[in-house]
Amino acid sequence: MWFWPGPGGAGVTGSNPRMRRVVVVFTRDLRLHDNPVLDLACGWAAEVIPVFVFDPALRPAAPNRAGFLLDCLTDLRAGLRQRGGDLLIRHGDPVTEAIGLARSHRAEGIILAADVSRYAQRRYQRLAAACQQHRLALHAPDALTVVPPAAIVPSGGDHYRVFTPYWRAWSAYPWRQPLPAPKHVAAPRGADAGMLPGREDLTRGPLAASLPRGGETEARRRVARWLDAGLAGYPDRRDDLAGAATSRLSADLHFGTVSPLELAASAAGVPGGEAYARQLCWRDFYLQVTAAFPDIATRDYRPRRDDWRDDPRSYQAWCAGQTGIPIVDAGMRQLAAEGFMHNRARMLVAYALTKQLRIHWTAGARHFSALLVDGDVASNGGNWQWTAGTGNDTRPGRRFNLLRQAHRFDPDGDYVRRYIPELAAVPGPEVHQPWRLPALRYPRPLAALTSHAA
Repeated sequence: MWFWPGPGGAGVTGSNPRMRRVVVVFTRDLRLHDNPVLDLACGWAAEVIPVFVFDPALRPAAPNRAGFLLDCLTDLRAGLRQRGGDLLIRHGDPVTEAIGLARSHRAEGIILAADVSRYAQRRYQRLAAACQQHRLALHAPDALTVVPPAAIVPSGGDHYRVFTPYWRAWSAYPWRQPLPAPKHVAAPRGADAGMLPGREDLTRGPLAASLPRGGETEARRRVARWLDAGLAGYPDRRDDLAGAATSRLSADLHFGTVSPLELAASAAGVPGGEAYARQLCWRDFYLQVTAAFPDIATRDYRPRRDDWRDDPRSYQAWCAGQTGIPIVDAGMRQLAAEGFMHNRARMLVAYALTKQLRIHWTAGARHFSALLVDGDVASNGGNWQWTAGTGNDTRPGRRFNLLRQAHRFDPDGDYVRRYIPELAAVPGPEVHQPWRLPALRYPRPLAALTSHAA
């Protein structure tokens, strides 16, 4: 029985067919544990052809993400080979490559994870049309969220625009059970596995000095450490900039080396679990916003402002961590050094750029995207718009005092000293106001930020 593409990223049929062979297109679900795509393929078909396609349309990728991705694919290929399968590597248009593999190996269907970005939605639409043309089954189960984007919708609307009611609906939604990793992945004979690109060919640029290692194996170790030693203290310490008491799993969630549902289920009922689940809910929230508004990374969700300025000099100082406000500069330098930034620091540097320097949020989002290992379209765009006042914040005119934020969340200045070596000798909280130390050579605050230098 054919399983034809249906609306909303899923196929429709009256019964589950048993197929001889299917193609699995890995995208942002680079794991074996709790992977609905792989589980569905192994349950439906006698043989599975897993493939990852490097799309030239996405090059050049941010070097940090590209390096992390290569680790993920190396680890995924090793895991599949241990189970009798393999990960095929192809370069080109993912639709063309997937259809070509299906036809050359006489597969009957294609499965890939549903996704929400503009690129992913177009990819699915093109793949659906090609599968229809070639009489191939197609299914796109959700593998990227705790609660699928279309599973909960408000009455009279297509998506939630405010977080709190979404959180209530999300919390009440019955989660599915996490799926075990397949014990065996049967692969057809004769498939050319293809070569993974070399790191220098893929990254094409300098990597952050402290880039974490990617892949499901390392990700599951990070999760185990987090659940054992970090989660309980999360509610009280998540905004402690110097303490670095967050999970640091954002890149693993972006590439799908960690299942968000398995992570949420593991944290449920554990001290600190509800506070952490709320952050996973924020991630799902922005994914369901992006499903309805795929231009979240490039266009105002709610165009509320017209006071943006073109100020290249201030923008370059912000990018370089040379604004003269140490808490902002430390965040930007952490980003450059690690391809990561603490969530509280992300909020503060975004506030400085959009509310104080009045530079459009898309400039900041592009810089983040170029350096972040996690670099998620939905979360990056959604959070930038929240801070800028063009997104899902119910208080778009929200204001911060950067100096007060610095003293509150980095009271002893340890975060600033960690990332700004020229301030390493300044003791205690004095590090937040270097302009009060005339003998110290540090940039004066940008004119638009002088209100925070009082």
